[in-house]
Amino acid sequence: MSALNDLALTVEEREPGRFYWVLLEAVHDTGSTADTLGYRPLRVAAQPQPSYSSALALGTAALKKLATTATHPDAGGSA
Repeated sequence: MSALNDLALTVEEREPGRFYWVLLEAVHDTGSTADTLGYRPLRVAAQPQPSYSSALALGTAALKKLATTATHPDAGGSA
């Protein structure tokens, strides 16, 4: 897994009214000359949410859980 500072959270509306949070990890392309980062999905919500804000809140909770597990492995949960 990438360092915690190389993660991002986004929300996708895949169908009208069906929002999914997506945790992304940075992909470092050493062959690129541009100052850009690409991202690939790391974790995706299993269930859609009825609103952007609900998906964002649950995605934030998933990111916090991932960060807690990564920095304190004895905190419980699996990453």
